[in-house]
Amino acid sequence: MKINDFKLERYFAKHEFTAKYLLSSSDCDGFAQNHVLWHASEKELSLWEELKLGYTESEGNPLLREAILQFYNQKSIDNVVVASPGELNFVTMNVLLNAGDHVISVSPAYQSLYEVVRSLGCELSYWKPNPQNWEFNTEDFEGLIKENTRLIILNFPHNPTGNYITQQQLDEIVALARKHDILIFSDEMYRKLMISDVEELPPVCDIYEKGISLWGMSKSFGLAGLRIGWLVSQNRDFLKKVIAFKDYLSICSSAPSEVLSTIALNHSDEFILPNVHKIKKNVSLFKEFASAHEIISSFIAPKAGSTAFVKLNIDDSSLEFCDRLVERTGIMTVPAEMFEYEGKYIRVGFGRENFPEVLEVWDRYQRTVGK
Repeated sequence: MKINDFKLERYFAKHEFTAKYLLSSSDCDGFAQNHVLWHASEKELSLWEELKLGYTESEGNPLLREAILQFYNQKSIDNVVVASPGELNFVTMNVLLNAGDHVISVSPAYQSLYEVVRSLGCELSYWKPNPQNWEFNTEDFEGLIKENTRLIILNFPHNPTGNYITQQQLDEIVALARKHDILIFSDEMYRKLMISDVEELPPVCDIYEKGISLWGMSKSFGLAGLRIGWLVSQNRDFLKKVIAFKDYLSICSSAPSEVLSTIALNHSDEFILPNVHKIKKNVSLFKEFASAHEIISSFIAPKAGSTAFVKLNIDDSSLEFCDRLVERTGIMTVPAEMFEYEGKYIRVGFGRENFPEVLEVWDRYQRTVGK
């Protein structure tokens, strides 16, 4: 299998651990291990203290899968498979698709959502939002369906724009998928990061018999270092194929990560709510920054999730701007080119505690250089 480089991850690899400030991260600050253990019950703490570092179940620790189920309407841990989120995306596309299949994907998007599809020799169509408001139109979506459409890839809350569709829109997509017998893969990695008054959507796996939902510890919980994610689906035959494919990859997950994830899931408010508060605060600060600086051409505040796609008023490309900004200020930003999106945009991430400090550094820089 031949696959193109992951542009966004290669760009992060270049700057993430050398730049002084990260303004474009989609995850929230990582919580300390002690923060997780402090919230553990006596029983959960014993799981940690008595942990043995052997192999774990390929489908995931049963206690972890039980903890995951509390967020879904599914009744059995047989409807849950655990692995890293990126691995689950990769495996899902390989299990479901064949060369020549047609796939509809949201765009712009995290590259792995569509790049694996492309590498398998599938035909791709993109469901794109209106750049004036980042709203997705379901009428546009229906026109993308073909006779050989096999899969729909959704991602809401949406990375990078922060947009969110309505329940009615989701119902319309599910109805179209059911009518045409199309599977839905729903990347729900930013689930529960509800930062406005929009109605929270249910997981696709709970409302569609051919729906597959992806979530994990990286974004909503601020525990990206655990490398734990999961698929939930009503289709157990599909999940068995995912488990079998995993035998060629990770085989199983990290035993310590599974225990720590179980604790965090059972005390989810202690992780998610602080992140929601932080994101809301930082979005408000960026609104003030955007109104004070000509370089921000347009800022459409996110409805949910932790990111926004911000249009810049610049003469050069987004990539050139980002390279210059990190070189002169130590601020790393992610340009539109990393999302294969035309236009002068950067992704801004609102999940970091030092966000106000980063804006101050950028503010001083802009006041010295102007636009």
